[in-house]
Amino acid sequence: MNLLASLEHPSRAAVIGASGGIGGAVTQLLANADFEAVHALSRRGLGSEDPGVRADIIDIENEPSIAAAAEGLRDGAPLRLVLVATGLLHAADYQPEKTYRSLDPELLAKSFRVNAIGPALVAKHMLPLLPKGGKSIFAVMSARVGSIEDNRLGGWYGYRASKAALNQLMRTLAVELRRQKPDAICVALHPGTVDTALSQPFQSGVESGKLFTPAYAAERLLNVLNGLSPADSGGFFAWDGQHIPF
Repeated sequence: MNLLASLEHPSRAAVIGASGGIGGAVTQLLANADFEAVHALSRRGLGSEDPGVRADIIDIENEPSIAAAAEGLRDGAPLRLVLVATGLLHAADYQPEKTYRSLDPELLAKSFRVNAIGPALVAKHMLPLLPKGGKSIFAVMSARVGSIEDNRLGGWYGYRASKAALNQLMRTLAVELRRQKPDAICVALHPGTVDTALSQPFQSGVESGKLFTPAYAAERLLNVLNGLSPADSGGFFAWDGQHIPF
């Protein structure tokens, strides 16, 4: 499969969160596509046996780290794809809130730092690296639960709110980016429920056939990106290409 055939070549891609389930699967697929290089950025800076994959460090909770990672992407073929595949739903000291009685200011702030502020700062430092002409893409991993219109179950306050904030940030970035680089696309993506560490504690209620492997989710998301045009910039799209309301 010719992944992201709609991008001009030679070109490069960067995946932020490349050590995660979806980020790792996207990196692997892109490494087999027609890119001059795929930059795999993560906190751990995991290496790769593929000579086309260049691993480096990034900490999306630390702006100097983001700035340094962006600086390392300046040289080479045009950077035409940046995918931010990071996210926080739970941790050893944090579980999604089932009730407003569980709201904690520090944990809410943590959700926003990882799920909204970090990707926004990646945009701040990496959008200037996208070429002025020709299709390029800045995409972030959001979640359907970040849709305000789609919220019928409640709960998961910090995750929902931070992903909703991320969607708004992407929409606002798209408006500004259109004035500077009209061929560029800035979108939020929903990968579905994917069998990764992020979703693992919450998989019991997933319908049969709706728990995706990282490889399947990655392939579907790249297919969605391949089919987007500048008119879609600022949108929120699911793994099957469905447009999700904000």
